[in-house]
Amino acid sequence: MGKVRVAVIGVGNCASSFIQGLHYYRDAKETGRVPGLMHVNLGGYHIRDVEIVAAVDIDKNKVGKDVSEAITAWPNNTFTFTKVPRSGVTVQRGMTHDGLGKYLSKIIQKAPGSTVDVVRLLRETHADVVVNYLPVGSEEATKWYVEQVLEAGCAFVNCIPVFIAREKYWQQRFEKKGLPVIGDDIKSQVGATITHRVLTSLFNDRGVRIDRTYQLNFGGNTDFLNMLERERLESKKISKTSAVTSLIPYPMDPDNIHVGPSDYVPWLKDRKWCHIRMEGTTFGDVPLNLEMKLEVWDSPNSAGIVIDAVRCAKIGLDQGLKGALIGPSSYFKKSPPHQFPDDFCRAMTEAYIQDPRGTEQRLRALVAGEAAAKRARAKRDGAKAGKRAPAAKRAPARAVAASASSGSAPRKRVPARAR
Repeated sequence: MGKVRVAVIGVGNCASSFIQGLHYYRDAKETGRVPGLMHVNLGGYHIRDVEIVAAVDIDKNKVGKDVSEAITAWPNNTFTFTKVPRSGVTVQRGMTHDGLGKYLSKIIQKAPGSTVDVVRLLRETHADVVVNYLPVGSEEATKWYVEQVLEAGCAFVNCIPVFIAREKYWQQRFEKKGLPVIGDDIKSQVGATITHRVLTSLFNDRGVRIDRTYQLNFGGNTDFLNMLERERLESKKISKTSAVTSLIPYPMDPDNIHVGPSDYVPWLKDRKWCHIRMEGTTFGDVPLNLEMKLEVWDSPNSAGIVIDAVRCAKIGLDQGLKGALIGPSSYFKKSPPHQFPDDFCRAMTEAYIQDPRGTEQRLRALVAGEAAAKRARAKRDGAKAGKRAPAAKRAPARAVAASASSGSAPRKRVPARAR
């Protein structure tokens, strides 16, 4: 079926593990099983069919070097599980915007020279899929690169918690251009988020009421250093928190749930330590508490997921699918356009691999049906509340309309769930 030509934005630890993985498993048997991958051959694309054709960064230690050298340049500190041969792809000087935070700027020096013409680079290298690996909090930088991706006509895989695929505005922009997008914020193979989600589902399935929970994460890579700047953490906390709360079928006081990065410990390097605690109530109002610790190498933990995601994005491109891909986004990402239970997400992604267009059509119909049912329930509840309220206390219709249009009482956004 040809190649999957990939451009990466940001040549940090995650890009390093991704690129190492492409080389490490390039000769894997199609009938074999590779840890962290759904399939060696996914939808007609073998791992070796994924090629890096362009790379962009701003670090002077990386710009101008072959990708094979750049992925091991300081401050990258992830696990090296294979030596990548020279690729002939030189890392180009990218756009900074807000991609370099207060703490990262102390250890990273920007490369001299002007920003490469990204649209031209993507077109000349015939890139199919662009992977976003910018640091957390790179809101403006990500949106600038998305504009370049749209102009160049590439699919997009967003691995960071800047909300693109889940936002209506960007969904419509990709739909208008006839391009697929998978996002947002990578969900690792067995990371803090997927583990917390599985435990949440376990409590739900066994009838345990979740009263309080936290997830604390420590690491020693540049991601954790960058997140010491708390102003850059807002979207990350939203992404990680909503990934858990979307599975809880009742409201929880925000004070009773804390999910997010906690501190930077340099000697951990690219390792991440996650501590999860869940407090619940069982039969007879008897308390149940659970505590666990997870230790992982952070970047290899997500690399296989991205290899699958770029192949799914290329399948979408081949099939002429446009906008946010619901199935793959739900399985590969923490903050997809629509949240579902994880077993459903995997089943729908497997179905997408076999029948991309049909599966996406069914999922869009499901989402539309849920939205219509939700509106109908809200209308019924509103009508019942209106009948119960004393006539003298009912707000005039014009006053209600004015209040709604002013935005003074925004409605809580509730992610869709599979039924």
